[in-house]
Amino acid sequence: MHILLLPFGSAGDVFPFIWLGRHLMARGHRVTMITACLFEDQARRAGLNFVSLGEKEEFEAMIRDPRIWKLGIGTKVVFEFAAKSVEPYLAAIESCGKVDLMLAPVTAFGARLAREKHGIPLITVHLQPAVFLSVHETPLLHPAMRVLRAMPVWFKRALFSLPNPVDLFALPKVRRICEVNGVKPPRSLWREWWDSPDGVLALFPEWFAAPQPDWPTNLLQWTFPLEDLAKEQPLSTELQIFLAAGEKPVVFTPGSANVQASRFFAVAAQAVAQVGCRAVFVTREPKQVPPSLPDNILTVEYAPFSTLLKQASVFVHHGGIGTMSQAFAAGVPQLIMHMAHDQPDNANRVERLGAGISLSVRQFTSKRVADELKRLLGQTAMREAAAKCADRISKAPDMDVLMRWIEERIRR
Repeated sequence: MHILLLPFGSAGDVFPFIWLGRHLMARGHRVTMITACLFEDQARRAGLNFVSLGEKEEFEAMIRDPRIWKLGIGTKVVFEFAAKSVEPYLAAIESCGKVDLMLAPVTAFGARLAREKHGIPLITVHLQPAVFLSVHETPLLHPAMRVLRAMPVWFKRALFSLPNPVDLFALPKVRRICEVNGVKPPRSLWREWWDSPDGVLALFPEWFAAPQPDWPTNLLQWTFPLEDLAKEQPLSTELQIFLAAGEKPVVFTPGSANVQASRFFAVAAQAVAQVGCRAVFVTREPKQVPPSLPDNILTVEYAPFSTLLKQASVFVHHGGIGTMSQAFAAGVPQLIMHMAHDQPDNANRVERLGAGISLSVRQFTSKRVADELKRLLGQTAMREAAAKCADRISKAPDMDVLMRWIEERIRR
C-alpha cells in the first residue's frame, strides 16, 4: 500500500513520523513523507520517499518570527501558517498518484481536505495530550488555566462551546479553499476537523496522560515514538572525547526550531559557572551561544538525545514533547523552561510525575537555574522518579498491534 506521512512543524513533530515510516516500510508498504524541505535529508536517510512542501525560506520565516515563542501569540502564528499550507499540502498529495492512507497531525489541514475531496482514509496523529481540550483533565496551555482546571465540568463545557482560537486564526482561509475545491467547508475546524472519523492515534502512554471520557472513541493510545536518527547520526568525535574526559555534564537545548535563544544560553552559561559543573549546549545556530566559553562547556549543532542523554546528569530544555520523551527514556531529571504551545502542559506533567522542575521564561534566571541544578544534582527522589519513567518506557508494547491497527484503517 502507498501511505503518506504529513508532519507539520519542527524536528520534534517530524521525527515521530519518520519512526512510523520505518515500521510501515518494514511491513512492506511504500511510504512517502510530505513536509518542509528542511527535513528532506533526514527522511531520505531513513529510507522514506520525500515530497518537499514549500521553500526553506517560508519555514525559516515562521521559526524566526519572534512571536512564535510568545505564550498565546505563538499559537496564532502556527495556525496562520497552517492555513497558508493547506493548498501546498493538497497539491503535494495529489501529485503522489494513488494513495491508500494518510497519517497527519491536526495542523495539516490539507490532509483533511484531501480526505473530503478524494475519499482517502486519514489517521489523525496527536503527539501531545495538550491537543485534547478535555473538560475532565484540562491541559495547562496557559498559567491562567490552573484556575480553570478547578472549575466544574458544566462550566468548562459551556466555556469550550465558545469560538475556539483555531477557528479565529485559520478557519476563514480554510473555508475559502474548501469552496474552491468543491468540498463542504467545516463550520468549525476544532469541532469537525480536529479528529479524523477514520482513526486517531495518540503517541504518548497512559501513565503520562490517562484517557478521558471526552476523548475520541476511535482512538488508539500508544507510547512515545523515540526517533532521533541515532543510527544515521552518531555522536561526533569531539563530543565523545568531551564526555569521556570528566563527570557527566548537564545538557542544555532550547529546541531544534528555536533560533532566538541567546538569553537561554547566556543564563545557562552563568548558571554552569555558579554550580561548577560541566555542560553541553545543543543548538542548530551556535552563534546564539556566548563567545569564549570555558573548557567545561562544549557547543554542538546536533546530537541524538537517545545517545547523549545516557551520559548526562540533568537535561535542561524547552518542554517539547519529543525532547521530553527522550529524557524519560534516558532516566534523566529534567529542568524545563516552557514558553508556549504544548510546553507548559508537558512541563506540568513532568512535575506531577516527580521527574523534573518547571520554570517559566521569567523564572529562568541564572540564580534560579543554578539553585535548581544543585537541587536536581543532589536530590535522589527526582532521579528515582526519572528512573521509574525510563523503566516504564522500556516495557514497549507489541509494535505488531499498532501496525495492524493502522492497516485496518486502509481496509475501511
